[in-house]
Amino acid sequence: QVQLVESGGGLVQPGGSLRLSCAASGSGSIFSSFHMGWYRQAPGKQRELVATIHSGGGTNYKDSVKGRFTISRDNAKNTAYLQMNSLKPEDTAVYYCNAYLSALSLGERHTYDYWGQGTQVTVSS
Repeated sequence: QVQLVESGGGLVQPGGSLRLSCAASGSGSIFSSFHMGWYRQAPGKQRELVATIHSGGGTNYKDSVKGRFTISRDNAKNTAYLQMNSLKPEDTAVYYCNAYLSALSLGERHTYDYWGQGTQVTVSS
């Protein structure tokens, strides 16, 4: 079982920056095989994908955060990050970390999908 713990959220003024961290435990050396993602959910809205980084290092971003947010990972530390710059009030949400892996083993497909508990990000003056 993999546990994900997010940290780094808080209150920041518009235009400010935050760096979220997602530390994985229980994954051992296979953390590098997981695709990692950051999602967010604002009050009254559905959870949405913000950014992903694949096991191979490729990244994808929601259009509204391109150029402002950067997702990265440190496999040696079993940690994923989301650097958020030029924050806007509409970025206010609970941010969740996700770890996903789908693999074939002995002819069977095994899927692993883990979520953190979330960290609040509030952008307000």
